[in-house]
Amino acid sequence: MAHATNFLKLVNDAKSRVKETNVPDVKRRMDAGEKLVLVDVREESEWARGHLPGAVHMGKGVIERDIEQRVPDANTTVVLYCGGGFRSALAADNLQKMGYNNVESMDGGWKGWLEAGLPTARD
Repeated sequence: MAHATNFLKLVNDAKSRVKETNVPDVKRRMDAGEKLVLVDVREESEWARGHLPGAVHMGKGVIERDIEQRVPDANTTVVLYCGGGFRSALAADNLQKMGYNNVESMDGGWKGWLEAGLPTARD
């Protein structure tokens, strides 16, 4: 899917402020038992079709409203992902503005996870 020019400008602006990680790094950290909260910011219908094991769902439309109840400690490592790493970058930028200090956006997102042949979950 080709993204609109102004959307990409917005995403690139957010990415200039957001720490990015990638699929292999997240998998390595999960396997090592690193304490992190994986947050899927995709739409509920996307989440229902599958998600990363251990992830929680807070769609991009509600994450700013719900994050403080789900992750009250602003120093918690939070790794956000979406379909490819665009919406998660936008959400990560907002969480940083809200005072979250250890937020990352997973470049490649769900698509990258699937392409790597990694395990998935369904609720």
